[in-house]
Amino acid sequence: MAKTLRRLITALTAAVAAVGLFTVAPANAATDDVSPLVVGGSRARIADHPWTVYLASSSGGQFCGGTLVSADKVVTAAHCTRGRTPASTRVVWGREDKQSSAGVVASVTRIWTHPSYRSATAGYDVSVLTLDRDLASPYLPLATPADTALYTAGTNATVLGWGATSSGGSASRYLLKATVPVIADTGCKRSYPQYNSTAMVCAGYPQGGTDTCQGDSGGPMVVNGKLIGATSWGKGCASAGYPGVYARIASYHAELAQQIAS
Repeated sequence: MAKTLRRLITALTAAVAAVGLFTVAPANAATDDVSPLVVGGSRARIADHPWTVYLASSSGGQFCGGTLVSADKVVTAAHCTRGRTPASTRVVWGREDKQSSAGVVASVTRIWTHPSYRSATAGYDVSVLTLDRDLASPYLPLATPADTALYTAGTNATVLGWGATSSGGSASRYLLKATVPVIADTGCKRSYPQYNSTAMVCAGYPQGGTDTCQGDSGGPMVVNGKLIGATSWGKGCASAGYPGVYARIASYHAELAQQIAS
């Protein structure tokens, strides 16, 4: 598909699953227009980014990322949760290496998906998960409508995830991070005619080479210690002229804050 939900992972072979690479997407994961991993990134220490989590199926298969925004709430992408049930979803916190047993595997008691969500490319690609326990971890504050400076073109953002390291490639065993500059809305519109500056923000380099990718969906885009975006969609991964597109968290601050407080 030309446009991919950057954060979902396609099913791998049984041989790969057998060696414990938890990268098999659940059968009901949405795949209508999404795809990414951190391409052109480097290893990241979970201790430096303790609010970075990943979503897994009840059998342990990682399929998206997310951000801890309070002791028991995780923000992720709506395309990651559409069609899922709390019983079939887990949140893994504190685990840098997916093959390890470090950290905590929390169950999900409630899933809120933005009621206006239809597809990632139409916007509203945000969701909040409520966990079955409080996690003893720092969490990341949300960007607010007043944080316009965080979205200024040229601002360097950090993106993180366990997704693929090349378009259509295998998912990473380890947490990866990359730095990508925010792109002006006019530039995003040239790349993607359907780009909506109210709902989205995009980031990347004109020449490509660094991006989120499949399996990174829902994961954090961070500037100055605030969550400004959630990995959403794009054409391929790290392709020249096609930056990554992220849900613009500040635009959904009121709805997200309400869910976090509930």
